[in-house]
Amino acid sequence: MAVAVRLSRIGKKHVPFFRVVAVDSRKKRDGAFLEDLGTYDALKGTFVVFHEERFNAWVAQGAQVSVTVKKLQKKYKKEGIVVAAPKKRVAKAAAVKEKAVEVETASVQE
Repeated sequence: MAVAVRLSRIGKKHVPFFRVVAVDSRKKRDGAFLEDLGTYDALKGTFVVFHEERFNAWVAQGAQVSVTVKKLQKKYKKEGIVVAAPKKRVAKAAAVKEKAVEVETASVQE
């Protein structure tokens, strides 16, 4: 069985998001895979998760790495760990509550 390390698309239409996977080279692009090695957000150009030790283990066992994954792995090595920042929904909710309190206190004072 020839193993390949390549990208598998999991994003919606117009929202490219990819999984880096170790897969049997005869399988479909988005089909069954052997191991999930990470996720890549193409819009932001950042890795959300990348398991470099598992990637290196598959390469050491003879897995063929796609050209795109090679480029992304080099980018990861060069920039170090690149993680997309989580969304700040909690801070926004707190700001809305704070504004509501200000409005209430202003109406009470009048």
